[in-house]
Amino acid sequence: MHNRDYSADIARALATSGGHLTVGRGGFSLHYLNGSLSGYDVEAVKAQAIAAGLPVIDSRCVEFDRVVKLAISGQMIAVGRNPDPEPRHAFSYAPLIVVARSYAAAGAEVYNLDLNQAAA
Repeated sequence: MHNRDYSADIARALATSGGHLTVGRGGFSLHYLNGSLSGYDVEAVKAQAIAAGLPVIDSRCVEFDRVVKLAISGQMIAVGRNPDPEPRHAFSYAPLIVVARSYAAAGAEVYNLDLNQAAA
């Protein structure tokens, strides 16, 4: 893979409440207001996102069944929208920090987030 410059897309994510990068076995997804960018140039986009201060959740090191359970039964990140009120359930929109904590507890690498901060 070539090392594309993702700075414009990362800037869109940084400007969006809940904007973030997820990295998994199938590649990456960069989430921002009204859209996302997906691809396979994982290491380049991950390095650029971390350097820019964008929250990153990398679940490639998590056991597959745990990732599947989080994806199917877990909450979704509220990107550019208000989170749903508690109590939340599967497919509810939650603050980025709440979902990041779930992934971190499963063993995912989380960057540029203080997992001890209060949820918005």
